[in-house]
Amino acid sequence: MRRFSHFLAIDWSGAKGERHKGIALSLADADGGPPVLVEPPPRGWARADVLALLRDGIPRDTLVGMDLGIALPFADAGAFFPGWDDSPPDAQALWELIDRVCADDPHLECGSFVAHAQASRYFRHSKDHVGDRFHLHEAPTREGRFRIAEHAQRQQGVRPVSNFNLVGAAQVGKSSLTGMRMLHQLRGVVSVWPVDPLPASGPVVVEMYTSIAARGGGVSGARTKIRTYEDLNLALGQLGSAPVAGAGPIDDHSSDAVVTAAWLRRIGHEPRYWQPAGLTPEIAVTEGWTFGAV
Repeated sequence: MRRFSHFLAIDWSGAKGERHKGIALSLADADGGPPVLVEPPPRGWARADVLALLRDGIPRDTLVGMDLGIALPFADAGAFFPGWDDSPPDAQALWELIDRVCADDPHLECGSFVAHAQASRYFRHSKDHVGDRFHLHEAPTREGRFRIAEHAQRQQGVRPVSNFNLVGAAQVGKSSLTGMRMLHQLRGVVSVWPVDPLPASGPVVVEMYTSIAARGGGVSGARTKIRTYEDLNLALGQLGSAPVAGAGPIDDHSSDAVVTAAWLRRIGHEPRYWQPAGLTPEIAVTEGWTFGAV
C-alpha cells in the first residue's frame, strides 16, 4: 500500500464572504509528533488561500482529507440532475459545470449555481423553499437523495446530510459545491481519489467526514464534536498520537482538523480503506467516495 509523508486535514466552509472562522487546517507528519494547526492569515482563512496552499504549499506526498462532498448523488437515479438535458455524465464534468456557472461569483462561492434556473430545482433552499425535484420518485425520502458512500456512512452509525440540502447548521450543500469549484481548479495538480486512480506519488485529496474520524478517536454518542483540549488529547491517544499543548476550550473546527489529521495518519496506509465494498468503477467516477466508509 502506498505510504504518505504527511497528512493534511481541512475543515471546510461554504459560507458567503471571503474569510471564514469555519475553515481550519491541521498537518500531521508520518514520522510522529502531534498534529499541528496550520497558522491562518491574520484575518482567517479564505478558500482562495487553501487553493493556493494545495497548488504550491504542501509536501509532495501528502494525503489531504477535506470535510465536504466531492460529488452529488448519481446512482439512485442514473444522473446528478435527472430530467435536465445538461446533467453532467461524471464528477469531473460536474465540477466544471459548477465552476463555469459560478465564474463571476467571488471567493469560490456557489450562489449562481444554486440560483440557476434548472439546477435550483434539485436543492432544498430553506424550510419553505424546496425545489420541485429535491424529492425524486427514485428516492422519495424526506431527507432527499444520498450517495452510495453516504448509505455506507449510516451503516457505521453516523448521520450524513444530503448534498442537495442547503438548510441549517448541518447542511453540506454549499460547502460541497464550493469545494467542487476548487477541485476543478486543481485538475492536473492533485489527484482526487477515487475519481482519479490512486497515483504512485504526488498529493492526493480524499473526501472525509469528521464524525467518522472522531469515532476512530473513541468519541461515541450522537454528538461527535470535541470542545476541550482534554477531550481532544484523549481522542489523539486513541489514535496513537502524541498530545497537543493546551488546556480548556477549543473551537470544534480546530479540533475536527487535528483529530482528522491524526486519524488519516493512523489509517492512511491500510488497504481496506482504499477498497471499500460498495465502491465500483462507475461509482468512483460519478459519486466518488468518503474515505473511511467501509
